[in-house]
Amino acid sequence: FSSPPITDSKIARLQTMAADKNYKIRESAALSYHLPEADMWKLAADKVESVRVCVARNETTPCDILRQLAQDKSDLVRSWVAINFYVPADVMADLANDPSEDVRALVSWKSSLAAEADAVAS
Repeated sequence: FSSPPITDSKIARLQTMAADKNYKIRESAALSYHLPEADMWKLAADKVESVRVCVARNETTPCDILRQLAQDKSDLVRSWVAINFYVPADVMADLANDPSEDVRALVSWKSSLAAEADAVAS
């Protein structure tokens, strides 16, 4: 089955959600694949950690936003950046030297998955 088309009104609703006082609503907006980039930037700087986690989890988050989130004060946010499939290689290299053992372990785990996939493909 296919999803309904993305309309201007849906984008407007997402933008309203991204500015909502309730952080749970902002989390939902941050997980949307259709949230405009300007709103994604605002949510990447949200004071609530779980909102920033949702931005880091989103596979459509632009690389420059993932770069910013890789510098986040929260180990949890940086951990989600590390396992985002689309995180750039330069960010992964930085996260490989992260102060958090958990973040470094996730980078190592993700690298091992890539190595296994390469071995199977060969």
